Amino acid sequence: MRFILLAMALAVAAPATAQDDDPVLPAWMAGCWETRDGARWAEECWTAPRGGMMIGSGRRGEGDRLGEWEVMRIALSEPNDDGPVLRMAFVAAPGGSGWTTFAWSPGDDGDGVAFANVANDYPQLIRYWREGKNLKARISMADGSRPVEWTYRPMGSGD
Repeated sequence: MRFILLAMALAVAAPATAQDDDPVLPAWMAGCWETRDGARWAEECWTAPRGGMMIGSGRRGEGDRLGEWEVMRIALSEPNDDGPVLRMAFVAAPGGSGWTTFAWSPGDDGDGVAFANVANDYPQLIRYWREGKNLKARISMADGSRPVEWTYRPMGSGD
């Protein structure tokens, strides 16, 4: 009986793997991240998963000038105007308005996570992954054209 209870507890506690069909919030994105190229900079901050959601913010600029900013969320359940509730989605509002939803895109993401919205003008794909201590992000069109990529370091790391 103890073996059965232990096996059930381990099955419930086991994290999802790439083979699973159910999405898992990307806890490895939590924290504040930055990148710099001369006077140009970009930052993203993500909360730890809680209540089925991660909340993020991002801003980019040059020197002391803010160029653009956005608020974001990654949720395990997101209403969808075009059909059933999405199992996981990335939702962004550049400048704080005009929310756009990108559906979780299971597939060959390896250690990363990807989201797609082919009806959006740009971007249509959003992908995050880790390379060592760094957070990588890429946006592009659905066919991979017009890619823009960032390599973020943990904020305040001084690297």
